[in-house]
Formats: sequence, C-alpha cells, structure tokens
Amino acid sequence: MELAEIISTLKMFLEERNWLEFSPNDVFIHLVEELGEIGKHLIFASGYKTEEQGHQKPDNQELSREFAQVFTLFLQLCILHDINLEEAWIKEMKTMRERFSTTDNYK
Repeated sequence: MELAEIISTLKMFLEERNWLEFSPNDVFIHLVEELGEIGKHLIFASGYKTEEQGHQKPDNQELSREFAQVFTLFLQLCILHDINLEEAWIKEMKTMRERFSTTDNYK
C-alpha cells in the first residue's frame, strides 16, 4: 500500500468515527504515550529494567502493534494540520542530502 492510500484510508476511518474532531494537542499527547510504550520495550531489551527489579515486562509480540499505533497517530496529526507528508519528506530528504554528505562521519 502506498503512503497516499494509507493516509486516505486512515482519513476515511477517522471521518467515519468523528475522530477528526479531537484536538491536535490530545492526539499528540496520545502519540507520546504510545512512544512511551515503545520505550518500555527498548528499556527492557537493553536490560536497564528487568522483572527481577519488580518491573512488568511488556509482551514482545505487541511491539509491532505499538509501532503501528505511533504511525497512525503521527499520520492523524498530519491530517489534522493538512500536511502533505510525502511532499514534506521529499523536501526534507533533499535538505538532508545537501547538509550531510556521505563522506562525513556523524557518529
């Protein structure tokens, strides 16, 4: 599925449920919450937090779902702000190519 089709499908889904009426602020806060869920997976994978320390380990099979939720909420923000993400991305890639050459070391 192409990005434009994904966005169109999501927009229709949001319209059918009147979810385009949610404020961008609320959608952004929800996005941050879901990013935190990804962070929880990463912090367990690195060993920084463990079950032995009393933390509840997230289900690794849910990680892809968390990424999908983040992607969906990010696209919802783009829709709410009428941003053509594909066009913006193309412009940003051009800027990045000009700014960061392949011979530079940015580690």
